[in-house]
Amino acid sequence: MIKVNLVPMVDFEEIEIKKVIKKVVKTINRVERIGGFHEVSFIIVDEAKIHEINKEYRHIDAPTDVISFAEIDGVEGHRLPKELGDIFICKERTLSQAKEYGHSVLREAAFLVTHGMYHLLGYDHQNESEEKIMFDKQENILKILGIER
Repeated sequence: MIKVNLVPMVDFEEIEIKKVIKKVVKTINRVERIGGFHEVSFIIVDEAKIHEINKEYRHIDAPTDVISFAEIDGVEGHRLPKELGDIFICKERTLSQAKEYGHSVLREAAFLVTHGMYHLLGYDHQNESEEKIMFDKQENILKILGIER
């Protein structure tokens, strides 16, 4: 089981973000067969805040859509820690990317939640083979949920 903590630093009235997060997390938990009790925190922020975080921690002086801080980075082996980490999602980027990519806000939010969760589970996309594995997993979760482009 994965407990979801939601910290909305900005309102996200366009969709029921907590329901989206819980559905995605529950599906990933089932598909990946994650055992034990874990927690994850989602923090919904504005563009200025995610820009600040991106600059401070990634040394990129620009806003982004999602940033994950995984506790697994400091854990030996493949054992997941109780606290999986924190996922920061930018509301403005979610809305603008949904429009830019021509799909719903629900689809974009679900994608960002899925992307952040797979980072917390130790997946990355630093090269083509890692990217294919991670992105295939993300698309599978969205397909299971019936959230497609």
